[in-house]
Amino acid sequence: MQDLTITLVQPEQLWEDVSGNIENYEQLLSTSNNSDLIILPELFQTGFTMNLELAEKMSGRSIQWLLDTSKKKNAAIYTSLIIEEGGDFFNRGVFIQPDGKINWYDKRKTFGLAREGDFFSSGTKEQIIAYKGWKLQLQICYDLRFPELVRNRIDEHGETAYDVILYVANWPAKRAPHWRSLLNARAIENQCYIAAVNRVGIDGNGFNYSGDSSLTDALGNTYPLTPCKQEIKSFVIKHKDLAEIREMLPFLKDR
Repeated sequence: MQDLTITLVQPEQLWEDVSGNIENYEQLLSTSNNSDLIILPELFQTGFTMNLELAEKMSGRSIQWLLDTSKKKNAAIYTSLIIEEGGDFFNRGVFIQPDGKINWYDKRKTFGLAREGDFFSSGTKEQIIAYKGWKLQLQICYDLRFPELVRNRIDEHGETAYDVILYVANWPAKRAPHWRSLLNARAIENQCYIAAVNRVGIDGNGFNYSGDSSLTDALGNTYPLTPCKQEIKSFVIKHKDLAEIREMLPFLKDR
């Protein structure tokens, strides 16, 4: 099974400025080549707003930009945005592949503290994507606080449900210790890699974000981006290393 190169993009998002954010991503990604998977933060082109006037269809401008960028970079992209469908609105994670295939995951745990559930409908289904021999579990921000959503398991054929959890977020700096601790816990308890992207800067509601984007391995070793700084960084993950950890420490089998 091939190694996987994951690129984490930690931007300073512009508030409700779709064009400005897309322009910033294009500049950041101009320095990135030879990646297999690019991860952008939650509500990537608006920031964490519940302004439903910014909602798009799955055929809209932002999805088209993601499709074009994925094809141009020959890399999959995972992020989320506000999607309207059948009169309902979702904080929808989209996994875009270079061949134009789109899988999506609707955020299951809406953020009660910000009344997100008053605006967005909750998703009901797990989404695990098979990509380049890896199994990727899609998650969004507040989902991180609920370990039951990503409880890893081994099926009757001895296969593990997934290898990597992808988290995209707008997670405020004042709760950054929670973010870091929970990411570490999810990686250890599920014996998986975690690729997590958060934003930096101050949003339109005055909340500050420190980023703390990172790659974490199944032993809980964390490889962070620079806090409070717009940055892009790539990591290579190896399935051989993951298999060795699971063999050495058979915690999933014991579950």
